[in-house]
Amino acid sequence: LCFNVYFELVRARTRPRVVVTFEWRWEASRFVCCCRSPPAQQRDTNPTGNPSTPDRCQSGTTRPSSASSSTGGSSLCRASAASGSGFKYQDFAPQFTAEFFDAKEWTDIFASSGAKYIVLTTKHHEGFTLWGSKNSWNWNAVDVGPKRDLVEEVASSLRANSDLRLGLYHSLFEWFNPLFEQDAANAFTTNYFAATKSLPELHELIVKYKPELLWSDGDGDAPDKYWNSTGFLAWLYNDSPVRDTVVTNDRWGYGSICTHGGYYTCADRYQPGKLLNRKWESCISIDSKSWGYRRNAALKDYLTTQQLVATLVETVSFGGNLLLNIGPTHDGRIAPIFEERLRDMGQWLKVNGESIYNTTAWRVQKDTVSTTVRYTFRPKETSLFALLLEWPKNGSVILNEPVVTEGKTQVELVGVGPVKWEPVKPSGLRVLLPQLSISQMPCQWAWTLRLTGAT
Repeated sequence: LCFNVYFELVRARTRPRVVVTFEWRWEASRFVCCCRSPPAQQRDTNPTGNPSTPDRCQSGTTRPSSASSSTGGSSLCRASAASGSGFKYQDFAPQFTAEFFDAKEWTDIFASSGAKYIVLTTKHHEGFTLWGSKNSWNWNAVDVGPKRDLVEEVASSLRANSDLRLGLYHSLFEWFNPLFEQDAANAFTTNYFAATKSLPELHELIVKYKPELLWSDGDGDAPDKYWNSTGFLAWLYNDSPVRDTVVTNDRWGYGSICTHGGYYTCADRYQPGKLLNRKWESCISIDSKSWGYRRNAALKDYLTTQQLVATLVETVSFGGNLLLNIGPTHDGRIAPIFEERLRDMGQWLKVNGESIYNTTAWRVQKDTVSTTVRYTFRPKETSLFALLLEWPKNGSVILNEPVVTEGKTQVELVGVGPVKWEPVKPSGLRVLLPQLSISQMPCQWAWTLRLTGAT
């Protein structure tokens, strides 16, 4: 889920604040489906965010040690001896079935979460495309496995059954492609892979599916010149079918992340703790230990709804986007715990969405007295929102930052109605909260005070 304003990043447009991304991926000894936000610090971290070490799969195998694979942030591994003698990585593909995948059902889940757009991972670092790419012969979801154009199904379902906007993720490099390995061995003085594989795929995606967001990833330590990123982006913004609407991120070559791009992604679980001069995004996963689906995940590994809401509020208060990832199964199902979390977020946003959608960072992000309070602001309505991550035990909360005026300032508990307040010295106000039963509470996880007539 991404909650913030992507569309003011490159050009001022509508202001959606929620994204869901998902990807099909494989792990050693089995085929799995997963939803993930691709890793931001590709060169130093593995999926858990720990210092780079060989990824260890459940089968006991390690990630390939070739130079090109060292940039990956996934737990994708080569087939191990446990998979059987002579079993090759490509032999996993027929096991990717997606027989239960229903794009309309997924669209309903995503829309119920309060999402405004999704980002589908069309190809990750292993090179398998979820559409029948002519540049990925017999290594795509149309030729092998599901025998379906999953990108088309998602795109069509979104546009027919929701107001969700379509974003597409694409990995520039591929771990095992011999053309990329050859270019890497040549210190990227040649660009056989970029010119004949990666860039043609990007053009395919844009022309055929017309996404409104393009999420690039996986530079493979190659500079933007190797990827011809400036040339592609010039076409994208000036001549492509989506030139008037498309938005991009910051992963277009070695050194570009958190430096150049439409909006910054910087690092997984990124929280700058300060205002940036560019829109930014924090990528997290509901499963705290994986970006994908894990059959052996324990309940404690999943972030609670309260944690997710708190992360959303923290991110938006600093002007960021929250990219929330889920992991479907290899046969195309979204596990109930992921669906529950998404629907919980949607229920919270039904009550508190005005403090998230179309808001900006205020002059103060965190109250200095009530440290579990965060602020957001709607300039057009001059509405200030104080979001309480904890319900006060004494029935009141002090807001130290707003400048208030008796007879002018009004305070409302969103979902309930007006509440009383009193000024406090040297500054701020004390809001007197109503005594509510559990059934009377407007929501379960965080509560919003709307202030008007305050600065």
